Amino acid sequence: MAFTLTVGKCSLLGNYRENNEDAVDVKLYPDLTVAVVADGMGGQAAGEVASQRAVQIIPQELRKHLTPQLGPDAVKAATRQAIVHANDQILAMGALDKDMKNMGTTVVLAVWRKGPEVYIAGVGDSRAYHLRKGRIQQLTVDHSLAQALVEAGTISAAEAKDHRFRNVLWKYLGNKEVGEGPAVTAVPIQPGDRFLLCTDGLTGVVPDDQLASYLTDHTDPQAAADGLGQLALDQGSRDNVSCVVIEVSEG
Repeated sequence: MAFTLTVGKCSLLGNYRENNEDAVDVKLYPDLTVAVVADGMGGQAAGEVASQRAVQIIPQELRKHLTPQLGPDAVKAATRQAIVHANDQILAMGALDKDMKNMGTTVVLAVWRKGPEVYIAGVGDSRAYHLRKGRIQQLTVDHSLAQALVEAGTISAAEAKDHRFRNVLWKYLGNKEVGEGPAVTAVPIQPGDRFLLCTDGLTGVVPDDQLASYLTDHTDPQAAADGLGQLALDQGSRDNVSCVVIEVSEG
């Protein structure tokens, strides 16, 4: 079966921030689609620089190295390497410029090569979700201290939602903990599937069940992306809000 992907994207400054440190980009190459969402952090304009570099470098690297003959394992390896390369570049920029010394960014991405699966990866607490027939599944794991406490059995997942360490990241781009790159998940796709890539400006105030309901009720990907961004602001998000909505159809 052949598939078509339709993509909507949104990035909002929000009501409380002076700068939008989020970055969103969707590259539609003839044989490759790459969607990237990043949430920058750091002093002055450094967060904006880090997130912009992430969304620039990763698609460029994937375009260079994802040749058509690569199998799934090689696609995963190339995706990890693109993320590692972006991390190296951000670390190098921080080392050269004292104003950018502590800059960093989260990143979450979806990669599609016209095949029967979409590849998902993330670093930090920006998330990827998969919606199928009204049921939503988080595909990425937050690299926060709160999530680390959940995995250690110290607190519950419910407690992590409001924990004081929920926004404290131990892994992000601009950080040596990235190592050899994150796990990359290959998700088999079906017509009607939806993917959501988003920053914590959205997930911090809109729970998963509400995300699922909204994505189910709003069929146009661009309208869904714009609407989710506004929904987050209406529900009190104090952050920048960014997301990408991807619709899978037959064709």
